[in-house]
Amino acid sequence: MARSNTASAQETNPPDFLAWHVANKGDKGFWTRIGAAWFHRDRKGISLQLEVVPIYGRIVLRTPLDDEKKEPGA
Repeated sequence: MARSNTASAQETNPPDFLAWHVANKGDKGFWTRIGAAWFHRDRKGISLQLEVVPIYGRIVLRTPLDDEKKEPGA
């Protein structure tokens, strides 16, 4: 089964989700943006592109806010 180049599609389409690393320290959670995710064309899967991989904490995928979708390179 042939697949399209997902990298070029991801560069032109805003992400469906943003990936965040959440580190809990005491009562506070510190959120750091670490990547993005896009639905596959058939919407039966998701491609996740991380710029860093955390060694502790958790990764949370959230839909972008309207102002985050407008950021260049997001």
